[in-house]
Amino acid sequence: MERYHPSEVYELFVRHMNTPRVVVDSGVLATATLVQVHSARKHGVLLEAVAALSEHGVCVRKGYISSDDGRWFMDVFHVTDAAGRKVADADALLGRLESSLSSEALPPRAGPAAVAAEGLTLLELVGADRPGLLSEVFAVLHDLRCSTVEARAWTHGGRVAALVFVRDEETGSPIDDAARARRIESRLRHVLRGGARGARMVMADPSAAGAGSLDRRLHQLLNEDGEARAAAATTTAVAVQDWGERGYSVVTVSCRDRPKLLFDVVCTLTDLDYVVYHGTFDTDGDHAQQEFYIRRSDGRPISSKAERQHVIRCLQAAIERRASEGVRLELRITDRRGLLAYVTRVFRENGLSVTHAEITTRGDMAMNVFHVTDAAGRPADPKTIDEVIQRIGTESLRVDEERWPRLCAAEGDAAGRGGGGGGLFSLGSLVKKNLFSLGLIRSCS
Repeated sequence: MERYHPSEVYELFVRHMNTPRVVVDSGVLATATLVQVHSARKHGVLLEAVAALSEHGVCVRKGYISSDDGRWFMDVFHVTDAAGRKVADADALLGRLESSLSSEALPPRAGPAAVAAEGLTLLELVGADRPGLLSEVFAVLHDLRCSTVEARAWTHGGRVAALVFVRDEETGSPIDDAARARRIESRLRHVLRGGARGARMVMADPSAAGAGSLDRRLHQLLNEDGEARAAAATTTAVAVQDWGERGYSVVTVSCRDRPKLLFDVVCTLTDLDYVVYHGTFDTDGDHAQQEFYIRRSDGRPISSKAERQHVIRCLQAAIERRASEGVRLELRITDRRGLLAYVTRVFRENGLSVTHAEITTRGDMAMNVFHVTDAAGRPADPKTIDEVIQRIGTESLRVDEERWPRLCAAEGDAAGRGGGGGGLFSLGSLVKKNLFSLGLIRSCS
């Protein structure tokens, strides 16, 4: 019989306790699949769970977060597919969650984001947005014989952030020559320019990560750039209140629902170094209501008006910067040298500006998504869109006219709709019940 040293037994015990337990059950709820995550680790687990759900393509319709004030956490999600049905591949979803939440799989908070691919060089771009900017970026990379394999770009508040994964066009190797790297940086900095707040471009080594990490890094780049402070007026309702009796700050969000909304909010709170101890989130039609009870990672609540306003601005910016403006164009075509430079030049020559871009290469196929407006940020003329499609190819470029389905149509479980809270500035009834059951408050009435 194999025996373990006491230190090995202890190590196995600690690893077991710190590895979140996941349950995925499609038989409990009538119209949704139930996902439960139990964990003794507090910081980052909620974000990893939400990221895994987003990457799997499921919609979080409602849920709650509960803890015994830090020693044990339970996250519960009611999820559906995009059409509002139960998740068909529950086992695959369970596997993705378990893989993402394993201790070894959790990436460092400040580490570089990347796609799950080797042999690529990551370019992080930040600067002032202007019409035709992405076209110029891809033209420079084409001229310098850099092949763009993956890329994501967001624009908001007059700023742009992009993650571009490239390799040498001829050898397929990463860009590891120092002189060539400096030349690429110099050319791209000239293109970015940047205006009053300047611009920057860095080269980083990719590490294996998923799409959630790319989105997280884009949030970080724009937050670090100060875009949230410069953002225009917003219609997204965010409030931060104190609950001094329990030492919490209460963050409430009320806005239009959309894919990955919960991820964007949780990602922002996590990167601002706050821990979510309790919370509820609910969707009703196209409206979302979220309420979180948070403390800083040092255990203290928000302590000043300036800190409160900073949290509000960062959350509003994170929610709105993904709300893609413009017409969504989907390009599926055999990849070739200079493809991105050509497509984005056609956009520019027809007066279209790219507000969001997602570039993906799989084998010899390019599968790209662009959101475009006119040069002034207004809706693009349908005739212009049709001309661009005709020029690039009707078999390759199309307009995506389908909207994300309403995630919470009347589906027979209206009894649970009150879980999102009784209003923007009140304690959510579901959270109160959880706190009462844990003995943290005297009454839930």
